[in-house]
Amino acid sequence: MSSTGSKQDLDDLKGGSEVKVNFDTEKVEVPALDAHYDPDFVKKTIRMVDWRMLPLLGFVYAVALIDRTNLGIARTAGMDEDLKLSIGERYSIASMIYFFPYMILQIPGNLILRSIGARLFLTICVVGWGVSQLGMAFVPTWGYLSLCRVFLGVFEAGFFPSLAFIITTWYKRYEVQKRLAIFYLSSIVITSFASIFAFGITKLTGKANLNGWQWIFLIEGLLTIVLGVVVWFFVPDFPDKSRFITEEQRKMILDRVEADRGDSVPDTMTWRKLFSHLSDPLLWAFALMFVASTMPAYVIGLFSTIIIKGMGYSQANALLLTAPPGVFAGASCFLFAWIADKTRKRALWMVVQNFITLIGLFLSAYSESNPVRYFALFLINAGATGCVPAVLAYSANNITSHTKRSVQTATIIAAGGVGGIMASTVFRQRDFPRYLNGMWATIGLQFLMILLVGVTTFVFRRRNRLRREGKLGPLEGQEDFYYTL
Repeated sequence: MSSTGSKQDLDDLKGGSEVKVNFDTEKVEVPALDAHYDPDFVKKTIRMVDWRMLPLLGFVYAVALIDRTNLGIARTAGMDEDLKLSIGERYSIASMIYFFPYMILQIPGNLILRSIGARLFLTICVVGWGVSQLGMAFVPTWGYLSLCRVFLGVFEAGFFPSLAFIITTWYKRYEVQKRLAIFYLSSIVITSFASIFAFGITKLTGKANLNGWQWIFLIEGLLTIVLGVVVWFFVPDFPDKSRFITEEQRKMILDRVEADRGDSVPDTMTWRKLFSHLSDPLLWAFALMFVASTMPAYVIGLFSTIIIKGMGYSQANALLLTAPPGVFAGASCFLFAWIADKTRKRALWMVVQNFITLIGLFLSAYSESNPVRYFALFLINAGATGCVPAVLAYSANNITSHTKRSVQTATIIAAGGVGGIMASTVFRQRDFPRYLNGMWATIGLQFLMILLVGVTTFVFRRRNRLRREGKLGPLEGQEDFYYTL
């Protein structure tokens, strides 16, 4: 069998002659030109793309998460006393202020990503936030700490949406959640060991007249800057631009995407398109879902070490006990992503993970047993972690065109900054150690997400039915496109 497909093959497939719709299950089965290529060639190429893209991007995002959320670890390691963060809401302000530039600069970041290229853009991001992290090691007051957090938000703003945007352009719709989950869970698992790494760093307390928390920022900042150099040489670009694949492989990848959802060729952004994409109510539904998913994730990142210490554990044990819930969350995240891709369902499995999060939140808020409250952190972490890539996959599966993908991905991830602001403000110092006010705010968002999933499922199912009955024009501008439920 030839390893290349003809243009006529692609035209026939886009014309709909080979597309099969299973009306009973509402699944759309798209051959996506795989049959026109040697299966071994397809499998080998996709596996090569996986290995080139996912480990590196997952590791870099893990560093971003560590640098973004290590404030709680540093606070436990002595920063609280040195910078007097327990006075008023200083810690909440220093945590929260990061998210304002982080949210504002998401869409501009994705809009310039293609014009300057992924390699230059992502390198600027990584080196920039590494320098910001390094600066935190030498701040004399909590005000300067907050300023460094602002710059951290500036340089991290375009990073996550760029990675999610790039990943979704390489794969078909029912391949993407596993990849997003691998990328995200690898970062979560690595991040879960950040507290143990930080515990080791604190042993340097007193060296060079620096406290343990200063060494945390110093070493992690330097490592991030070095990683920025690695990104320059190895980060993958979009499939139409990347140099690590052959022209034959490029054609096969673009053919698969074109047959699956018809947007392999990038379209040009215009102001009219931008406002049209932003006016889609479904975009804002996805954004609110992401707020509901990221808030408990940020709670775990910013407060789990503090919550564990509040149970009566020592500083050392609190740092060490922060790791296991993250490892469990990584395994749970991949399991649900595999099931979601296997069943071609998104909404159902998100709701299941919402309920897992809810159980954990109620146990953490009201259990009198410290072991039970610690177990609750496993559930909160697992449920929230799994929902983050799930929302991104749910969104990515139900849109077409590069411009809409870039705007929607950036807007959704920017909304995640709202979850971070809420996590850093409703979990108030006065509510320590149980944080009931924050727990109930997080619980409310889980119920909101369940409601939104129900609404979007109803809308997508209705549009699919009307399209099959010929009462509605092509969905998302593509003749053979149907929404994923």
